[in-house]
Amino acid sequence: MNGNGPRGNGTPIRVALLGCGTVGGEVVRLLNEQADELAARIGAPVELAGVAVRRPHKHPELPEGLLTTDAAALIGRTDVDVVVEVIGGIEPARTLLLEALKSGKSVVTANKMLLAEDGATLAEAADASGADLYYEASVAGAIPLLRPLRESLAGDRITRVAGIVNGTTNFILSAMTASGAGYADALEEATRLGYAEADPSADVDGYDAASKAAILASLAFHTRVTAADVHCEGIRGVTAADIAAAAALDCTIKLLAICERVPGGPQGDPESVSARVYPAIIPRSHPLAAVDGAFNAVFVEAEAAGQLMFYGQGAGGAPTASAVLGDLVAVARNLVVGGRGPRESSYASLPVRPMGAVSTRYHVSLEVADRAGVLASIAGEFARKGVSIAAVRQTGGGQIPLNGESEDEARLVVVTHGAPDAALAATVEALSGLDAVRGVDSVLRVEDLGRSVSALGVPG
Repeated sequence: MNGNGPRGNGTPIRVALLGCGTVGGEVVRLLNEQADELAARIGAPVELAGVAVRRPHKHPELPEGLLTTDAAALIGRTDVDVVVEVIGGIEPARTLLLEALKSGKSVVTANKMLLAEDGATLAEAADASGADLYYEASVAGAIPLLRPLRESLAGDRITRVAGIVNGTTNFILSAMTASGAGYADALEEATRLGYAEADPSADVDGYDAASKAAILASLAFHTRVTAADVHCEGIRGVTAADIAAAAALDCTIKLLAICERVPGGPQGDPESVSARVYPAIIPRSHPLAAVDGAFNAVFVEAEAAGQLMFYGQGAGGAPTASAVLGDLVAVARNLVVGGRGPRESSYASLPVRPMGAVSTRYHVSLEVADRAGVLASIAGEFARKGVSIAAVRQTGGGQIPLNGESEDEARLVVVTHGAPDAALAATVEALSGLDAVRGVDSVLRVEDLGRSVSALGVPG
């Protein structure tokens, strides 16, 4: 069934489910509990044709006749109309979904990693066969975000998508802010409560958010952006001292995914796309600062619509299953009436701007010798690299050994105006070589996200 012609009245929509873990189990539950309502909304009943799992004995809640370990055979069945994939990862998911799409079966997936790495191949297969490809659940769980980007704002020009798209890191940073705990203690608490996996690398190193940023940028800017195009930094290096320094400025630290349409430059530089993930200082006055725990929130800015905020549960079995079911309803309706969902839109094909050319503000914390001329030498390095200083604060103090004697030390916090990332990196390297600089403790980006950062002494 390729979806090009309408279904007969009352003919069931048959679904093959790949994976039955936390999300898949919730999909099955919702399909069963809401069967009558779903049939009324769609115009036809939805039935499970089969569920592919690795260990059938782990699923006594499902009828034995539905379970199979042969996912390829399941999607190859002629009575299957839609394939729902919630197994994750690249393979075998890619091979299975490509086979489904090539045979004309529509696909609903929550697989952000696969979409961020090779979504274009899936989209091309869907286009070639006339099948649908839906993936709302791949970003921000239950929050309806991708469909508004792809459909509701299709008549507008989106300029920026930015926000918190990883619940684990937001929980950790929120815990550090609330209690003053260090990163390791906050991660331990997140693991104990089930917010962090046994191996949290994908979350805390920013890879999960980077995959989502690639999907968001692709949709928002009609350009194919992959995870490899996204600059990615995690939160392992964020310390309790960084959190305290941000609080002293009436700010907080969040791991942000930022996707921007960058206008062309006066020297003939082409319009481009920037996609990046990193921990950033943001003012407490911004709504994102109040997003705590495992929640997600994303701001979308468009030329006509202005600024829109999407907020809610960004992960979890039931919230993610809600998004999967929403896509399944859309796909099933298309099958019933003989329609097709939106196709991939990559006509703009904008270049991805390298991180070194992206301009942001910076918060640089240094341990320095407290003696005459130090500030001038530090300011000189910033100036030589073309980075303008907006504000300088001195905190702390103590004694450090120097050639067998003691010398006073101080902590300097330098906040800059906007500067290219490459210029800031060169500045930090130069500062590290100064005799008076004992160490560059931290470098954090400052994002105002369109609002004033007067708390930092920097005009908005």
